[in-house]
Amino acid sequence: MNNFFYHLLDAIDEVPPQLKLWIMKELKATTERTVTRKKFLKGTAAAAGGALVSSALPVGASAWVGGSDRIKVALIGTGARGAGAVERALSTDRPIELVALCDIFRHQIDTYHDRLMQIDSIRDKINVPESRKLVGLDAYKEAIELADVVFLATPPAFRPLHFKAAVDAGKHVFMEKALATDSPGVRTILESGKRAEEKGLNVVVGLQNRFSVAYRELVKRVHDGMIGRVVSANTDYLIGHITERERLPGQTELEYQLHNWRYFYWLWGGSPAGLNIHYSDIIHWIKGGWPVQVHAVGGRGSYNRVGQGNVYDSFSIEFLYEDGTKCYSQIRTINGCHRNSAFYVQGTKGTASLRDGIQDLDGNLLWRHRDIDDPDPYLVELNLLFDTIREGGYVNHADRGARSTLASLMGRMSAHSGQIVTWDEALNSEQVLVPELHSFDDEAPVQPNPDGTYSVPRPGETNTV
Repeated sequence: MNNFFYHLLDAIDEVPPQLKLWIMKELKATTERTVTRKKFLKGTAAAAGGALVSSALPVGASAWVGGSDRIKVALIGTGARGAGAVERALSTDRPIELVALCDIFRHQIDTYHDRLMQIDSIRDKINVPESRKLVGLDAYKEAIELADVVFLATPPAFRPLHFKAAVDAGKHVFMEKALATDSPGVRTILESGKRAEEKGLNVVVGLQNRFSVAYRELVKRVHDGMIGRVVSANTDYLIGHITERERLPGQTELEYQLHNWRYFYWLWGGSPAGLNIHYSDIIHWIKGGWPVQVHAVGGRGSYNRVGQGNVYDSFSIEFLYEDGTKCYSQIRTINGCHRNSAFYVQGTKGTASLRDGIQDLDGNLLWRHRDIDDPDPYLVELNLLFDTIREGGYVNHADRGARSTLASLMGRMSAHSGQIVTWDEALNSEQVLVPELHSFDDEAPVQPNPDGTYSVPRPGETNTV
């Protein structure tokens, strides 16, 4: 099943949540293909391109709080991504119990909790009384303490803070991409990931394409030389407008920006990290490494109304790898334009894409995946986490997820500044976009102009490193 629809639904919140969940279920059956756990772990570890799975069981990796038969889960961030992940986890036969919901908006918690309680098959796995519906910018601390496994699904700006707190508290983690919006945040993820390894804490990152049978089979064939030596690649993420939410009466400036977070790059990271990372991550996997430098151009042609934040709506990004090959990424979030969401790889003997399969240079089809009865990759990654906790082994995607995030942020940094950005410059940048925040009354790091618009980065003038 083409994952374009999943990504599109993630990006468009105008689709009612209940309808969105129904569509996702209809698009992809949640029944897993019957495979042994040994085969599953072996195949996923080998093919997921850096997903660390070992048979040695670190201290604490198989234990959870209180000796309960159920693994206690807390969700921090009850938007579409977090809600979808937890609902999938609860729908499996794993012994999981949802014990806490945390968000900065109470209505989000109530809406999500009510929807969960209407699903007969998972109702008995939900144990979230009023005292564990936690609201506020600091409420994540209490949620972490209540759980064995923490799901982190807030806007990416807060991922480094929450991940560090979860690791410090000795909790296993599932966290959604992107993992940060600035370089200091990426470094925090890398450091916390190392501490998680030292503590034997399992960490899974929501770059689910790495767990798709179709993607794994395609990447394996490319690595095996079916298209020869890879000489270039390109990705498209061309969709309509991202979710826009109106300013509500009485909102503080910070509250408005948090409510409309995809329009502020300090919260979202921009569309290279928020959207295109799904495909750029696959190219990094195919290349077996990260870009040494990035050159990008971008702009803002359609977001011209009051309140539409400071993000660009278009990017063209050139990733340069150590061997001299390049990946070209196009990203556009403008209504009324051509749409496409895919990746393509060119080699000396042929081409590869999930949509068109693998072809030789004359256009003859050599291989194409048929996804009949393929397991849902979203479920695969979650089951990997819970099975590893219960049965032994170890998994930690933090390093890979952080580096893929950094590569995506380099696209935004280059386009905003108009400069080539090297890997080392990006990794070592001291520019902090995310301030310390505790309440809606705190000052937002971006302030509106007198007319209600926001200043947009200007290439040649804006510093990003």
